[in-house]
Amino acid sequence: MSEPYTYGKMRFWEMFPGLTVWGTFLLALSFSFYKPLWVIVFIIVFDLLWLFRVLYFNIFVLISWRRYKKADLVDWQAKLTGLDGAEKIHHLIFLPTYKEGYDIIRGTLRSLRESPFPSRKMIVVLGGEQGDEQAFGRHVIRAQKEFGIEFLRLFTTVHPKDIEGEIPGKGSNLNWMGSRTEEMITKEFPDLNDEDLVVSAFDVDTIAHKQYFSYLTYLYSTVENPTRSSFQPIALFSNNIWTSSAPVRIGAFGTTFWLFGELTRPDRLWTFSSHSMPWKMLKDVGFWQKDIVSEDSRIFMQAFLHYEGDYRVIPMFLPVSMDAVSGKTYKESLGALYKQMRRWAWGVEHLPYIIDGFRRHPNIPRAKKIKYVFNHIEGMWTWATAPIIMFVLGWLPLWVAVGRGEALIQAAPFTLQSLMQLAMIGILVSALVSLTLLPRRPEKIKKHTWVVMLFQWALLPITFIVFGSFPAIDAQTRLMMGKYLGFDVTKKVR
Repeated sequence: MSEPYTYGKMRFWEMFPGLTVWGTFLLALSFSFYKPLWVIVFIIVFDLLWLFRVLYFNIFVLISWRRYKKADLVDWQAKLTGLDGAEKIHHLIFLPTYKEGYDIIRGTLRSLRESPFPSRKMIVVLGGEQGDEQAFGRHVIRAQKEFGIEFLRLFTTVHPKDIEGEIPGKGSNLNWMGSRTEEMITKEFPDLNDEDLVVSAFDVDTIAHKQYFSYLTYLYSTVENPTRSSFQPIALFSNNIWTSSAPVRIGAFGTTFWLFGELTRPDRLWTFSSHSMPWKMLKDVGFWQKDIVSEDSRIFMQAFLHYEGDYRVIPMFLPVSMDAVSGKTYKESLGALYKQMRRWAWGVEHLPYIIDGFRRHPNIPRAKKIKYVFNHIEGMWTWATAPIIMFVLGWLPLWVAVGRGEALIQAAPFTLQSLMQLAMIGILVSALVSLTLLPRRPEKIKKHTWVVMLFQWALLPITFIVFGSFPAIDAQTRLMMGKYLGFDVTKKVR
């Protein structure tokens, strides 16, 4: 068997997303001047389809929001009483960290300790980097003193730098943490079965819902074939949302609403950001890849390929809360938001991996292969092009064709304006739902900030382009040109 896909070995599929995006823009510009009527018809149809998409997307968002509210009312720890197999389940929590302050680490450890699920059934792993070894060492001493006896084990690792074949970042750190933890568990807990250990790979600022681990244990104990299942919670970026800038808040909630839409359609769901998975699966696939940026979603496809398509993601309708990106200045915060969105858009790197992996695994049903390839290509293309087509290119043929007498051209501006007004329903739903997801307002934040939180959604068309299309175009163009992206660490400032 030939070597698995690495950057540069499937250049056509690395170039394909960028070529489709730039091809779309080139055709739209060309036909706007030479065949403006054709483009106007296309834009009207595109906006109409997008309107329907916004409406059904909002239905999915509301369904997920309703399920979240219902799950929040359940005493999941009580449901574990007498549940067959639940008493054997232990949790392994990975917390990779790099240059975060102890206040952030402490907040996460404290939330784990205060969970109603017994903390003595938790193994917590803090994973530092050699480039931050001195500060990390001080944090470890404080953490061991304050929390060392609270968990079954508080284990620490330090990931060496400059290892050949690695990209410095979360994926390579998690890989190191996984292999070192495997050695520790084999030595110290030989009676702990792999099937009874559930892993949660969290960003170090992740504050899990108080019943997260009880709910996770319940799902793991009741779903069919749990060792072939990952578990995806709602991702909220709200720890510091009250002090974030308006574009950052819109970007944070936009990501949450996208995930809301995906959670109601588990047949197309991948893992994202902080989530949970079986320890047995991680050992089977050799832990996270060390040479990629988007390790959170890649780990799902690693398992999907390893098990010949017999792997899935189970939705969890309780949240984990993380920090929204931040900076010392407003400008720095916006720069950090752009880099975060570009890093997420770098998930386009999965396409050549998927194509290569499906070629190597002929036993995966063809229908599944087509579905995953199409969803990935369509999602990345829409992310990069839709906002610009709707808000920019959609008006270009109208300006070019101004003065022409065709009835369609004369009516087009009013038609497009009406479609955009109807699409505002989606913005209104997002604004109202976002208010219900806010954490308690800090005392130092003025009461009128609630009004700002509502009306900030008027900025959505701008943020949709600047922090939606542009980072996606950037990522796909870089991959097309072979300028591979490294891992940008999201700054955590409180």
